[in-house]
Parts: sequence; C-alpha cells; structure tokens
Amino acid sequence: MILLDNITKCYRTRRTEQYIFENLSFEIPAEHNIAILGSNGAGKSTLFRLIAGSEYPNSGNIVTDKSISWPVALSTGIHAQMTGRENTRFIGRVNGVSDLTEYEKRVVEFAELGDRYDIPVAKYSSGMRSRLAFACSLGIEFDIYLIDEVTAVGDANFKRKAKQALLERSKQANVIMVSHQMSELRQFCDSAIVIHQGELTFYNDLEEGIKQYQALSI
Repeated sequence: MILLDNITKCYRTRRTEQYIFENLSFEIPAEHNIAILGSNGAGKSTLFRLIAGSEYPNSGNIVTDKSISWPVALSTGIHAQMTGRENTRFIGRVNGVSDLTEYEKRVVEFAELGDRYDIPVAKYSSGMRSRLAFACSLGIEFDIYLIDEVTAVGDANFKRKAKQALLERSKQANVIMVSHQMSELRQFCDSAIVIHQGELTFYNDLEEGIKQYQALSI
C-alpha cells in the first residue's frame, strides 16, 4: 500500500504557481503491477519522484509499508564525481545491503561497464549512467520497483537483458511503470492509474485503463 494523504505539489516561478496535485488523497493498491498513464505534463514523473522520496510535496504526506526503488532507468541517485564502484557501494550502504561484496558483483556483471566501472560517472555516456542505475536498483530486493521508460536503458542487447531481468523480478515484487509504449506496459502491467487534471483513477483492468487514457487524448 502507498497512501497519498492530502498531497499538494506545485512549482513556483516568479510570476505564478503551477499546481500538479492539490489536496490529493489516493491509495495506490498493493499486489498490482501498475501502468501510470497521462498526457505530457499531467504529473507522471512528479508522482514517481514523490513516491520515491526524491522530491517532497509542498504539503501532505506519503505513507507506505513497502520498500520502494528510485525510478529505474534514470540516473537518479548516481553521483557524477564518484566512480561506478563508489556509487554502487554507497547505494548499497544507504539501502541496507548486508553483503556489499556480493551486491557489487551482481552490479558489475549486469551493468557491463568493464574498466569504466572505476572511472568517475561524469565521464560516462547517458546510456552507461542508466545501465549503472538500473543494475544498482535491480540488485536490491525492493518490494516495488518504479520503472521509467525501461526501453531507454542502453543498446538493443542490454534492453532485452534488462526487460528479461525485470520480468523475472516482477514475479516476486511489484512494478509501477511509466512508458509511452503500450506494448511494453502490456508486457509488465495488469492494471493502470490514469492521471488527469490533477486527479488519479485506478483501473483494475489494464485494458480499461488504456481505453480511458486514449479517450482523454482524442
């Protein structure tokens, strides 16, 4: 369960305030693999960051009894001045990994960075950063994985590898996913949340959620 309790989130500029969510209360149900659907600017990425704890609401609280990953496939949590190895061990410690040596071994094998694992991440390509972030996240057994455009991770071979690993992990854990590819959402998800005008609606059936989202887009 993830409970959004009277959440308000807005971004302030010099002239105005842009509200993404205002006094929003909503319970994201457990034991579902959920697709997050909404038009550009609806608040999908903001919702992800709020759930992950990488961004805070202006008011209200987010309550959960689950362990939640940061948004996988983004370089969130990766420090540019640290090496891949240093990032891995730091992330492992922060997330309470008991066997850092074994964890690091899994990350090294999965990320496929070779010798570049020991150079600063600032010198990585965007694809390399994403691969490191993906490997670090998937190497930890979270209850829920936040997946943001998994097709953006690395080259074609790595994308296939990442998808297969995520499918295996989703048998024991749950995923909440953002993707513009309906085929990808159908591969991973069984239900949907549609974001529209600051409101969230849960659909127990994925196809019904997609249908409602597409109707809003017409």
